[in-house]
Amino acid sequence: MSWVEVIGYVASAFIVLSLTMTSVVRLRLLSMTGGLIFVVYGALLPSIPIILTNAAVAGVNIWFLRREFGPRRSIGAVPIEPDAPFLEDFLRVHADDIRRIWPGFDSLHEEDFVLLPIRDGLPAGVLAGRRDGSTLRLTLDYVMAAYRDSRIAAWLYTGPGAKQLRDAGFSTVVVQNPAPGHTDYLRQLGFRDVDGALVMQL
Repeated sequence: MSWVEVIGYVASAFIVLSLTMTSVVRLRLLSMTGGLIFVVYGALLPSIPIILTNAAVAGVNIWFLRREFGPRRSIGAVPIEPDAPFLEDFLRVHADDIRRIWPGFDSLHEEDFVLLPIRDGLPAGVLAGRRDGSTLRLTLDYVMAAYRDSRIAAWLYTGPGAKQLRDAGFSTVVVQNPAPGHTDYLRQLGFRDVDGALVMQL
């Protein structure tokens, strides 16, 4: 096997691996990388069709990644009643994934505050908690696998989305006894350790 063939196999591996990704961002990053390696492979052959096709593939992925992280990306959040039928169905469909990330979550309660994060006009997750004065005590902060690399949480806690929480009367978000796998994620967002809990000032 020549080293040129090795480059072709590596490019193919990136493309195939991209198709296994549940995250849209990771799918596009791997597909873009595979496309760029294929451009190199095509230049070494040389093969103009391989170069043109994969340059286009890489370009399309770059375009969508720019949209994903650019200022005009479509992210929002809408309040929803805890007993809304759509919300109940959403939680049921994603129950196994939610339990893996938030093992302490059981169900929503009538008095809970609930937001539905939106990505490109579609529901992307659920944020829920109990109101304690101006503090929101989180019981669930879930984003679907496809959107976990889209920085929705950063938009909600430290970006423009924080206004929705402030307008709802919250100045602090608290996570009591977070799951071990979730703790680092919350700290990266800016949550601080305070008396055994993780706290974010909005």
